[in-house]
Amino acid sequence: MTDKRVLRAELRARRRAFVADEPTPPAPPPLFLAALRPGVIVASYIPIGGEADPARFDAAARAAGARLAWPVVIDRESPISFHIDAAMRDGPFGLRQPTADSPAVVPDIILTPLVGFDAAGNRLGQGAGHYDRAFACWPGALRIGIAWSVQQVDALPCDPWDVPLHAIVTETDLFLTGECP
Repeated sequence: MTDKRVLRAELRARRRAFVADEPTPPAPPPLFLAALRPGVIVASYIPIGGEADPARFDAAARAAGARLAWPVVIDRESPISFHIDAAMRDGPFGLRQPTADSPAVVPDIILTPLVGFDAAGNRLGQGAGHYDRAFACWPGALRIGIAWSVQQVDALPCDPWDVPLHAIVTETDLFLTGECP
């Protein structure tokens, strides 16, 4: 089985080299657009370290009257939460996030940054388990990974706590990986 730490380093290097050419961010697929309506809460993120930018998803959500929420991370061990707030601040790990005292919400859709993925919907994240714990907390949320095509691998090693995505979108492909909520 592949060491996840080594794989993360390799995939981050691929991602950095790929974004140096400033690719066009992935476009929202029909699955995402069909789920949008006024009041739906879409958990998005502000990309760091070459992550695929969800800006086109955010714009579609706003245009449909959905509400955007952003992750709040306290540390490696604490669960992630999603908050609606326009005022962002610097958080741990180089993140930009709302203040922890802003209103927390339950997401209907979770847009997820990736380090790596496979076509079965398995994802490799940063390694702290924040998104896997969020997926377990909100199993009814539609889970969509946003990545660059160079982040795809044939198969990822999976642990029992790893929660697969319903879909993964890259600048070139859409992977539908199972039944959506």
